[in-house]
Amino acid sequence: MRTGADTHLNRRIWALAWPLLLSNITAPLLGLVDTAVVGHLDSPVYLAAVALGANFFMFLYFSFNFLRMGTTGFTSQARGAGEATLMVLARALLLSTVLGGLLIVLQPGLRELGLWLLGGSGEVQDLARDYIGIRILGAPAALGNFALIGFAIGLHRTSVPLKMTVLMHSSNALLDFLLVQVWHFDVRGVATASALSEYLGLAGGLFWLRREIFGDAWRALPAGALRRLAPMLSLLAVNRDIFLRSLALLTVFFFFTAQGARLGDTILAANAVLITFLLLLSNTLDGFANAAEALVGDATGRDDRRALDAAVKATGRWTVLVAALALAVFALGGAPLIRLLTDLPAVRDTATTYLPWMLLLPLTASAGFWLDGVFVGATRARAMRNTMVVATALFFPVWWLTTGWGNHGLWLAMNVWMASRGLLMALVWRRRDRG
Repeated sequence: MRTGADTHLNRRIWALAWPLLLSNITAPLLGLVDTAVVGHLDSPVYLAAVALGANFFMFLYFSFNFLRMGTTGFTSQARGAGEATLMVLARALLLSTVLGGLLIVLQPGLRELGLWLLGGSGEVQDLARDYIGIRILGAPAALGNFALIGFAIGLHRTSVPLKMTVLMHSSNALLDFLLVQVWHFDVRGVATASALSEYLGLAGGLFWLRREIFGDAWRALPAGALRRLAPMLSLLAVNRDIFLRSLALLTVFFFFTAQGARLGDTILAANAVLITFLLLLSNTLDGFANAAEALVGDATGRDDRRALDAAVKATGRWTVLVAALALAVFALGGAPLIRLLTDLPAVRDTATTYLPWMLLLPLTASAGFWLDGVFVGATRARAMRNTMVVATALFFPVWWLTTGWGNHGLWLAMNVWMASRGLLMALVWRRRDRG
Protein backbone atom coordinates (compact mmCIF):
# COMPACT_ATOMS: atom_id res chain seq x y z
CA MET A 1 0.00 0.00 0.00
CA ARG A 2 1.40 3.37 -0.99
CA THR A 3 2.01 5.78 1.91
CA GLY A 4 1.84 9.54 1.96
CA ALA A 5 5.65 9.64 2.09
CA ASP A 6 5.86 7.51 -1.07
CA THR A 7 3.42 9.77 -2.87
CA HIS A 8 5.35 12.86 -1.82
CA LEU A 9 8.64 11.32 -2.98
CA ASN A 10 7.17 10.34 -6.35
CA ARG A 11 5.91 13.88 -6.81
CA ARG A 12 9.38 15.21 -6.01
CA ILE A 13 10.92 12.79 -8.50
CA TRP A 14 8.54 13.92 -11.23
CA ALA A 15 9.00 17.58 -10.34
CA LEU A 16 12.73 17.09 -10.86
CA ALA A 17 12.50 14.60 -13.70
CA TRP A 18 9.95 16.01 -16.12
CA PRO A 19 12.02 19.03 -17.22
CA LEU A 20 15.08 16.78 -17.47
CA LEU A 21 13.05 14.15 -19.27
CA LEU A 22 11.93 16.66 -21.90
CA SER A 23 15.44 18.09 -22.05
CA ASN A 24 17.06 14.70 -22.52
CA ILE A 25 14.50 13.56 -25.08
CA THR A 26 15.24 16.65 -27.15
CA ALA A 27 19.03 16.31 -26.65
CA PRO A 28 19.38 13.72 -29.46
CA LEU A 29 17.65 16.22 -31.75
CA LEU A 30 21.08 17.72 -32.43
CA GLY A 31 22.05 14.38 -33.93
CA LEU A 32 18.60 13.75 -35.38
CA VAL A 33 18.48 17.09 -37.21
CA ASP A 34 22.07 16.73 -38.43
CA THR A 35 21.40 13.17 -39.58
CA ALA A 36 18.13 14.10 -41.30
CA VAL A 37 19.63 17.12 -43.07
CA VAL A 38 22.64 15.31 -44.54
CA GLY A 39 20.71 12.04 -44.90
CA HIS A 40 18.67 13.68 -47.65
CA LEU A 41 21.67 14.92 -49.64
CA ASP A 42 22.58 13.11 -52.84
CA SER A 43 25.32 10.81 -51.45
CA PRO A 44 25.79 8.65 -48.32
CA VAL A 45 29.33 10.05 -47.87
CA TYR A 46 27.88 13.19 -46.23
CA LEU A 47 25.97 11.13 -43.68
CA ALA A 48 29.01 8.94 -43.06
CA ALA A 49 31.25 11.99 -42.59
CA VAL A 50 28.88 13.56 -40.07
CA ALA A 51 28.71 10.20 -38.27
CA LEU A 52 32.50 10.12 -37.99
CA GLY A 53 32.67 13.74 -36.88
CA ALA A 54 29.83 13.39 -34.38
CA ASN A 55 31.41 10.32 -32.81
CA PHE A 56 34.75 12.14 -32.63
CA PHE A 57 33.06 14.88 -30.59
CA MET A 58 31.10 12.41 -28.51
CA PHE A 59 34.38 10.85 -27.46
CA LEU A 60 36.15 14.18 -27.06
CA TYR A 61 33.50 16.14 -25.16
CA PHE A 62 32.17 13.39 -22.97
CA SER A 63 35.68 12.56 -21.83
CA PHE A 64 35.12 15.76 -19.86
CA ASN A 65 31.64 14.84 -18.65
CA PHE A 66 32.99 14.94 -15.11
CA LEU A 67 32.36 18.70 -15.39
CA ARG A 68 28.64 17.89 -15.39
CA MET A 69 28.55 14.83 -13.15
CA GLY A 70 31.01 16.08 -10.55
CA THR A 71 29.36 19.49 -10.38
CA THR A 72 25.96 17.88 -9.80
CA GLY A 73 27.20 15.59 -7.04
CA PHE A 74 29.11 18.26 -5.11
CA THR A 75 26.42 20.92 -5.58
CA SER A 76 23.60 18.65 -4.37
CA GLN A 77 25.62 17.49 -1.36
CA ALA A 78 26.53 21.07 -0.48
CA ARG A 79 22.86 22.04 -0.80
CA GLY A 80 21.81 19.18 1.49
CA ALA A 81 24.45 20.15 4.07
CA GLY A 82 23.46 23.83 3.92
CA GLU A 83 26.85 24.91 2.56
CA ALA A 84 27.77 27.41 -0.18
CA THR A 85 27.42 26.04 -3.71
CA LEU A 86 28.69 28.84 -5.96
CA MET A 87 32.40 27.99 -5.67
CA VAL A 88 31.65 24.54 -7.10
CA LEU A 89 30.32 26.20 -10.25
CA ALA A 90 33.01 28.88 -10.38
CA ARG A 91 35.82 26.31 -10.40
CA ALA A 92 33.99 24.12 -12.91
CA LEU A 93 33.47 27.06 -15.31
CA LEU A 94 37.09 28.14 -15.00
CA LEU A 95 38.24 24.61 -15.69
CA SER A 96 35.88 24.24 -18.66
CA THR A 97 37.20 27.45 -20.25
CA VAL A 98 40.83 26.34 -19.90
CA LEU A 99 40.12 22.84 -21.20
CA GLY A 100 38.03 24.13 -24.11
CA GLY A 101 40.85 26.44 -25.19
CA LEU A 102 43.34 23.57 -25.03
CA LEU A 103 41.11 21.42 -27.22
CA ILE A 104 41.08 24.13 -29.90
CA VAL A 105 44.88 24.44 -29.78
CA LEU A 106 45.41 20.66 -29.89
CA GLN A 107 42.71 20.07 -32.51
CA PRO A 108 44.93 19.20 -35.50
CA GLY A 109 46.67 16.34 -33.72
CA LEU A 110 43.50 15.11 -32.02
CA ARG A 111 41.62 15.20 -35.33
CA GLU A 112 44.18 13.15 -37.23
CA LEU A 113 44.46 10.61 -34.43
CA GLY A 114 40.70 10.29 -34.21
CA LEU A 115 40.22 9.85 -37.96
CA TRP A 116 43.03 7.29 -38.11
CA LEU A 117 41.30 5.26 -35.40
CA LEU A 118 37.81 5.65 -36.87
CA GLY A 119 38.71 4.76 -40.45
CA GLY A 120 36.37 5.36 -43.38
CA SER A 121 37.02 6.08 -47.05
CA GLY A 122 39.27 8.94 -48.17
CA GLU A 123 36.34 11.06 -49.32
CA VAL A 124 34.49 10.57 -46.03
CA GLN A 125 37.59 11.45 -44.00
CA ASP A 126 38.20 14.65 -45.98
CA LEU A 127 34.65 15.80 -45.27
CA ALA A 128 34.99 14.80 -41.61
CA ARG A 129 38.16 16.93 -41.34
CA ASP A 130 36.19 20.00 -42.42
CA TYR A 131 33.46 19.17 -39.90
CA ILE A 132 35.87 18.74 -36.98
CA GLY A 133 37.93 21.84 -37.80
CA ILE A 134 34.84 24.04 -37.60
CA ARG A 135 32.89 22.45 -34.76
CA ILE A 136 35.88 22.40 -32.38
CA LEU A 137 35.54 26.19 -32.07
CA GLY A 138 32.49 25.56 -29.87
CA ALA A 139 34.50 23.53 -27.32
CA PRO A 140 34.67 26.15 -24.50
CA ALA A 141 30.90 26.62 -24.66
CA ALA A 142 30.18 22.87 -24.85
CA LEU A 143 32.24 22.19 -21.72
CA GLY A 144 30.81 25.24 -19.97
CA ASN A 145 27.32 23.90 -20.61
CA PHE A 146 28.26 20.70 -18.74
CA ALA A 147 29.14 22.77 -15.67
CA LEU A 148 26.01 24.93 -15.83
CA ILE A 149 23.69 21.95 -16.29
CA GLY A 150 25.33 20.06 -13.41
CA PHE A 151 25.02 23.10 -11.16
CA ALA A 152 21.34 23.57 -12.04
CA ILE A 153 20.51 19.91 -11.35
CA GLY A 154 22.36 20.02 -8.03
CA LEU A 155 20.27 23.04 -7.00
CA HIS A 156 17.05 21.24 -8.11
CA ARG A 157 16.60 23.95 -10.78
CA THR A 158 15.87 21.34 -13.42
CA SER A 159 13.90 23.71 -15.64
CA VAL A 160 17.17 25.42 -16.62
CA PRO A 161 18.65 22.44 -18.53
CA LEU A 162 15.34 22.16 -20.39
CA LYS A 163 15.44 25.80 -21.45
CA MET A 164 19.10 25.50 -22.48
CA THR A 165 18.42 22.37 -24.52
CA VAL A 166 15.42 23.86 -26.29
CA LEU A 167 17.41 26.98 -27.14
CA MET A 168 20.40 25.00 -28.44
CA HIS A 169 18.47 22.55 -30.55
CA SER A 170 15.95 24.98 -31.99
CA SER A 171 18.77 27.30 -33.04
CA ASN A 172 20.74 24.32 -34.38
CA ALA A 173 17.76 23.19 -36.48
CA LEU A 174 17.25 26.66 -37.91
CA LEU A 175 20.95 27.11 -38.68
CA ASP A 176 21.14 23.61 -40.20
CA PHE A 177 18.33 24.45 -42.57
CA LEU A 178 19.83 27.78 -43.59
CA LEU A 179 23.43 26.65 -43.92
CA VAL A 180 22.83 23.28 -45.58
CA GLN A 181 19.55 23.45 -47.47
CA VAL A 182 19.59 27.14 -48.42
CA TRP A 183 23.28 28.03 -48.69
CA HIS A 184 24.57 24.49 -49.52
CA PHE A 185 27.50 24.30 -47.11
CA ASP A 186 27.00 20.49 -46.64
CA VAL A 187 28.96 19.17 -43.60
CA ARG A 188 30.59 22.57 -42.99
CA GLY A 189 27.16 24.06 -42.43
CA VAL A 190 26.22 21.29 -39.99
CA ALA A 191 29.42 21.88 -38.00
CA THR A 192 28.94 25.65 -37.92
CA ALA A 193 25.36 25.27 -36.72
CA SER A 194 26.44 22.94 -33.91
CA ALA A 195 29.23 25.25 -32.69
CA LEU A 196 27.06 28.37 -32.71
CA SER A 197 24.21 26.62 -30.88
CA GLU A 198 26.61 25.68 -28.04
CA TYR A 199 27.41 29.36 -27.42
CA LEU A 200 23.74 30.29 -27.52
CA GLY A 201 23.01 27.59 -24.93
CA LEU A 202 25.78 28.88 -22.67
CA ALA A 203 24.47 32.43 -22.86
CA GLY A 204 20.97 31.21 -22.04
CA GLY A 205 22.18 29.16 -19.06
CA LEU A 206 24.06 32.12 -17.57
CA PHE A 207 20.94 34.26 -18.01
CA TRP A 208 18.56 31.76 -16.37
CA LEU A 209 20.94 31.19 -13.44
CA ARG A 210 21.85 34.85 -13.08
CA ARG A 211 20.46 35.17 -9.55
CA GLU A 212 22.47 32.22 -8.27
CA ILE A 213 25.63 33.27 -10.12
CA PHE A 214 25.67 37.07 -10.12
CA GLY A 215 23.60 37.83 -7.01
CA ASP A 216 24.56 38.15 -3.36
CA ALA A 217 26.30 34.75 -3.32
CA TRP A 218 28.91 35.97 -5.84
CA ARG A 219 29.60 39.17 -3.89
CA ALA A 220 30.02 37.13 -0.70
CA LEU A 221 32.85 35.01 -2.13
CA PRO A 222 36.19 35.42 -0.31
CA ALA A 223 38.71 37.68 -2.06
CA GLY A 224 40.98 35.73 -4.41
CA ALA A 225 38.98 32.50 -4.01
CA LEU A 226 39.33 31.53 -7.67
CA ARG A 227 43.10 32.12 -7.62
CA ARG A 228 43.67 29.47 -4.99
CA LEU A 229 45.29 26.45 -6.59
CA ALA A 230 44.63 23.85 -3.90
CA PRO A 231 40.81 23.70 -4.30
CA MET A 232 41.16 23.38 -8.08
CA LEU A 233 43.66 20.55 -7.66
CA SER A 234 41.24 18.87 -5.26
CA LEU A 235 38.45 19.19 -7.83
CA LEU A 236 40.66 17.57 -10.47
CA ALA A 237 41.68 14.77 -8.12
CA VAL A 238 38.10 13.95 -7.10
CA ASN A 239 36.88 13.99 -10.69
CA ARG A 240 39.73 11.82 -11.98
CA ASP A 241 37.74 8.62 -11.55
CA ILE A 242 34.71 10.02 -13.38
CA PHE A 243 37.05 11.13 -16.17
CA LEU A 244 38.56 7.64 -16.48
CA ARG A 245 35.10 6.08 -16.35
CA SER A 246 33.97 8.34 -19.21
CA LEU A 247 37.06 7.44 -21.23
CA ALA A 248 36.27 3.73 -20.88
CA LEU A 249 32.63 4.28 -21.88
CA LEU A 250 33.48 6.35 -24.91
CA THR A 251 36.25 4.01 -25.97
CA VAL A 252 33.55 1.42 -26.60
CA PHE A 253 31.49 3.82 -28.72
CA PHE A 254 34.59 4.97 -30.57
CA PHE A 255 35.63 1.39 -31.30
CA PHE A 256 32.07 0.51 -32.32
CA THR A 257 32.02 3.32 -34.89
CA ALA A 258 35.50 2.46 -36.15
CA GLN A 259 34.57 -1.18 -36.73
CA GLY A 260 31.38 -0.12 -38.49
CA ALA A 261 33.47 2.13 -40.77
CA ARG A 262 35.68 -0.83 -41.64
CA LEU A 263 32.59 -2.77 -42.71
CA GLY A 264 31.81 -0.11 -45.33
CA ASP A 265 30.22 3.34 -45.67
CA THR A 266 26.70 1.88 -45.82
CA ILE A 267 27.13 -0.02 -42.52
CA LEU A 268 28.67 3.09 -40.96
CA ALA A 269 25.72 5.23 -42.07
CA ALA A 270 23.16 2.61 -40.96
CA ASN A 271 24.76 2.33 -37.52
CA ALA A 272 24.67 6.13 -37.24
CA VAL A 273 20.91 5.92 -37.77
CA LEU A 274 20.48 3.03 -35.31
CA ILE A 275 22.58 4.61 -32.57
CA THR A 276 19.80 7.19 -32.40
CA PHE A 277 17.66 4.54 -30.67
CA LEU A 278 20.27 4.18 -27.94
CA LEU A 279 20.52 7.95 -27.57
CA LEU A 280 16.75 8.27 -27.28
CA LEU A 281 16.67 5.54 -24.61
CA SER A 282 19.58 6.91 -22.59
CA ASN A 283 18.36 10.48 -22.70
CA THR A 284 14.85 9.45 -21.66
CA LEU A 285 16.07 7.36 -18.72
CA ASP A 286 18.57 10.03 -17.73
CA GLY A 287 15.66 12.18 -16.61
CA PHE A 288 15.17 9.79 -13.68
CA ALA A 289 18.92 9.24 -13.29
CA ASN A 290 19.38 13.00 -12.94
CA ALA A 291 16.55 13.11 -10.39
CA ALA A 292 18.39 10.34 -8.51
CA GLU A 293 21.56 12.45 -8.57
CA ALA A 294 19.78 15.39 -6.96
CA LEU A 295 17.86 13.36 -4.36
CA VAL A 296 20.67 10.97 -3.47
CA GLY A 297 23.15 13.84 -3.22
CA ASP A 298 20.80 15.84 -1.02
CA ALA A 299 20.23 12.85 1.27
CA THR A 300 23.96 12.13 1.40
CA GLY A 301 24.69 15.74 2.34
CA ARG A 302 22.14 15.46 5.19
CA ASP A 303 23.45 11.99 6.14
CA ASP A 304 19.88 10.68 5.95
CA ARG A 305 20.09 6.96 5.16
CA ARG A 306 16.33 6.45 5.04
CA ALA A 307 15.84 9.21 2.48
CA LEU A 308 18.75 7.83 0.47
CA ASP A 309 17.29 4.32 0.29
CA ALA A 310 13.84 5.67 -0.58
CA ALA A 311 15.24 7.78 -3.42
CA VAL A 312 17.15 4.84 -4.87
CA LYS A 313 14.15 2.50 -4.81
CA ALA A 314 11.65 5.01 -6.16
CA THR A 315 13.81 6.14 -9.09
CA GLY A 316 14.51 2.48 -9.84
CA ARG A 317 10.80 1.70 -10.12
CA TRP A 318 10.26 4.57 -12.54
CA THR A 319 13.23 3.39 -14.62
CA VAL A 320 11.66 -0.06 -15.03
CA LEU A 321 8.35 1.44 -16.16
CA VAL A 322 9.97 3.76 -18.70
CA ALA A 323 12.16 0.95 -20.05
CA ALA A 324 9.05 -1.16 -20.70
CA LEU A 325 7.46 1.77 -22.53
CA ALA A 326 10.61 2.27 -24.61
CA LEU A 327 10.55 -1.39 -25.64
CA ALA A 328 6.99 -0.99 -26.95
CA VAL A 329 7.87 2.24 -28.79
CA PHE A 330 10.92 0.67 -30.46
CA ALA A 331 8.90 -2.37 -31.54
CA LEU A 332 6.10 -0.31 -33.07
CA GLY A 333 7.96 2.78 -34.28
CA GLY A 334 11.42 1.52 -35.21
CA ALA A 335 10.90 1.17 -38.96
CA PRO A 336 9.07 4.51 -39.35
CA LEU A 337 11.87 6.28 -37.47
CA ILE A 338 14.46 4.81 -39.82
CA ARG A 339 12.45 6.02 -42.82
CA LEU A 340 12.21 9.46 -41.23
CA LEU A 341 15.98 9.73 -40.76
CA THR A 342 17.05 8.71 -44.26
CA ASP A 343 15.56 8.07 -47.68
CA LEU A 344 18.71 6.38 -49.04
CA PRO A 345 17.47 2.85 -49.92
CA ALA A 346 20.71 1.01 -49.09
CA VAL A 347 21.09 2.71 -45.70
CA ARG A 348 17.41 2.26 -44.85
CA ASP A 349 17.40 -1.45 -45.74
CA THR A 350 20.63 -2.10 -43.83
CA ALA A 351 19.38 -0.31 -40.72
CA THR A 352 16.12 -2.30 -40.84
CA THR A 353 18.13 -5.56 -40.96
CA TYR A 354 19.80 -4.74 -37.63
CA LEU A 355 16.72 -3.20 -35.99
CA PRO A 356 15.99 -6.27 -33.78
CA TRP A 357 19.12 -5.51 -31.75
CA MET A 358 17.51 -2.20 -30.76
CA LEU A 359 14.66 -4.10 -29.08
CA LEU A 360 17.16 -5.56 -26.60
CA LEU A 361 18.49 -2.18 -25.50
CA PRO A 362 15.70 -1.31 -23.01
CA LEU A 363 16.36 -4.67 -21.31
CA THR A 364 20.16 -4.52 -21.29
CA ALA A 365 20.94 -0.82 -20.84
CA SER A 366 18.37 0.62 -18.43
CA ALA A 367 19.91 -0.45 -15.10
CA GLY A 368 23.26 1.11 -15.97
CA PHE A 369 21.72 4.48 -16.85
CA TRP A 370 19.72 4.60 -13.60
CA LEU A 371 22.61 3.53 -11.35
CA ASP A 372 24.87 6.13 -12.93
CA GLY A 373 22.61 8.73 -11.32
CA VAL A 374 22.64 6.97 -7.94
CA PHE A 375 26.44 6.69 -7.92
CA VAL A 376 26.93 10.32 -9.03
CA GLY A 377 24.69 11.62 -6.25
CA ALA A 378 26.58 9.53 -3.70
CA THR A 379 29.91 10.59 -5.32
CA ARG A 380 30.91 6.93 -5.65
CA ALA A 381 33.26 7.81 -8.49
CA ARG A 382 35.79 5.04 -7.87
CA ALA A 383 33.10 2.36 -8.00
CA MET A 384 31.74 3.88 -11.23
CA ARG A 385 35.22 3.74 -12.73
CA ASN A 386 35.92 0.15 -11.68
CA THR A 387 32.62 -1.30 -12.88
CA MET A 388 32.94 0.50 -16.22
CA VAL A 389 36.48 -0.78 -16.73
CA VAL A 390 35.44 -4.38 -16.03
CA ALA A 391 32.42 -4.14 -18.35
CA THR A 392 34.60 -2.63 -21.08
CA ALA A 393 37.09 -5.47 -20.65
CA LEU A 394 34.19 -7.88 -21.38
CA PHE A 395 33.14 -6.02 -24.53
CA PHE A 396 36.26 -6.76 -26.55
CA PRO A 397 36.38 -10.57 -26.09
CA VAL A 398 32.68 -10.79 -27.05
CA TRP A 399 33.35 -8.73 -30.19
CA TRP A 400 36.45 -10.80 -31.07
CA LEU A 401 34.59 -14.09 -30.68
CA THR A 402 31.80 -12.86 -32.99
CA THR A 403 33.84 -11.07 -35.68
CA GLY A 404 32.56 -13.62 -38.18
CA TRP A 405 29.05 -12.27 -37.60
CA GLY A 406 30.01 -8.83 -38.93
CA ASN A 407 27.75 -6.02 -37.73
CA HIS A 408 25.56 -8.48 -35.80
CA GLY A 409 28.59 -9.31 -33.66
CA LEU A 410 29.17 -5.62 -32.99
CA TRP A 411 25.61 -5.10 -31.76
CA LEU A 412 25.75 -8.26 -29.63
CA ALA A 413 28.92 -7.01 -27.94
CA MET A 414 27.25 -3.64 -27.35
CA ASN A 415 24.27 -5.26 -25.59
CA VAL A 416 26.50 -7.52 -23.48
CA TRP A 417 28.55 -4.49 -22.43
CA MET A 418 25.44 -2.55 -21.42
CA ALA A 419 24.01 -5.46 -19.42
CA SER A 420 27.26 -6.24 -17.60
CA ARG A 421 27.71 -2.59 -16.60
CA GLY A 422 24.32 -2.44 -14.91
CA LEU A 423 24.75 -5.82 -13.22
CA LEU A 424 28.16 -4.92 -11.80
CA MET A 425 26.92 -1.60 -10.44
CA ALA A 426 23.93 -3.31 -8.83
CA LEU A 427 26.23 -5.82 -7.13
CA VAL A 428 28.48 -3.04 -5.82
CA TRP A 429 25.51 -1.10 -4.43
CA ARG A 430 24.08 -4.24 -2.83
CA ARG A 431 27.44 -4.91 -1.19
CA ARG A 432 27.43 -1.36 0.13
CA ASP A 433 23.98 -1.92 1.66
CA ARG A 434 25.19 -5.06 3.38
CA GLY A 435 28.25 -3.20 4.63
